[in-house]
Amino acid sequence: MELDSIECVSSSDGMIDDDEIPLHHPHSIHSQYSSSKTPNNNNNNINNSSSNNDGTAAIHSTTSVHELLECPVCTNSMYPPIHQCHNGHTICSTCKARAHNRCPTCRQELGDIRCLALEKVAESLELPCKYGSVGCPEIFPYYSKLKHESVCNFRPYSCPYAGSECSVVGDIPYLVSHLRDDHKVDMHSGCTFNHRYVKSNPREVENATWMLTVFNCFGQCFCLHFEAFQLGTAPVYMAFLRFMGDEMEARNYSYSLEVGGNGRKLTWEGTPRSIRDSHRKVRDSHDGLVIQRNMALFFSGGERKELKLRVTGRIWKEQQNSDGGACMPNLCT
Repeated sequence: MELDSIECVSSSDGMIDDDEIPLHHPHSIHSQYSSSKTPNNNNNNINNSSSNNDGTAAIHSTTSVHELLECPVCTNSMYPPIHQCHNGHTICSTCKARAHNRCPTCRQELGDIRCLALEKVAESLELPCKYGSVGCPEIFPYYSKLKHESVCNFRPYSCPYAGSECSVVGDIPYLVSHLRDDHKVDMHSGCTFNHRYVKSNPREVENATWMLTVFNCFGQCFCLHFEAFQLGTAPVYMAFLRFMGDEMEARNYSYSLEVGGNGRKLTWEGTPRSIRDSHRKVRDSHDGLVIQRNMALFFSGGERKELKLRVTGRIWKEQQNSDGGACMPNLCT
């Protein structure tokens, strides 16, 4: 997208050969398990011992159950179905599909043997969320832990850049640096904005982002998107704001957008969506200022052969009124 001027005023999926599968923590699961579940106690252990003819222990007597539930190939926690070879070596279902039916530990044929004993032992476990190191205090039964982690408020955020399929994830400060340094996104301070978008041929519309700008106000970061995309047979133009944080925090803020010309104007007011919602999800829900092409050309004036749009807006924080409990806007100056 060609922009003549912008003004801003701020106040692996492939198959892996058997010999190439890395083995991290090989372990064997034999026939005897003993475990007990103690409320609010995460130190669940399996006392598993067997002796060779010379009397040496083949397996440590107090092996962590959590370690036994770790796939020796990918090191992720294993969930049913948990597979094992004839020698008792375990592997997760994902790695089994990549292993060409060969045990990565002993190279014997895997077959289709379920390790039902280990699956049963997992039911007795309670483990902390894997995002505990960044603040999540929750503890869950083993089989509920994965579901929680997929929606945990402390999980990393995905890169909000919409111009490419970026797979980068991280916390907000990291993503802000990533947007600035890797995607070369413009950064601005202030809670008001004034952008002018110009395109010489408004009939040439691709499903691509025109522009992403990051604003820092109230100590938070917001992503302003402005883009063109095809809706049916005609192009439309859309501007919307996303909050760089979770949904609950986003509800503390509001924003307005305005575009106009020739004595007419369109306005939009709403709550920014969290970047937890993908760019496509927000765009396809039309949750923002949507401008049809004919209206955009009317705003542009002239002979309707060139797109010239000026989009202005502001962000404010909703404050609780101590008297009546109603929300009052706190405008950024």
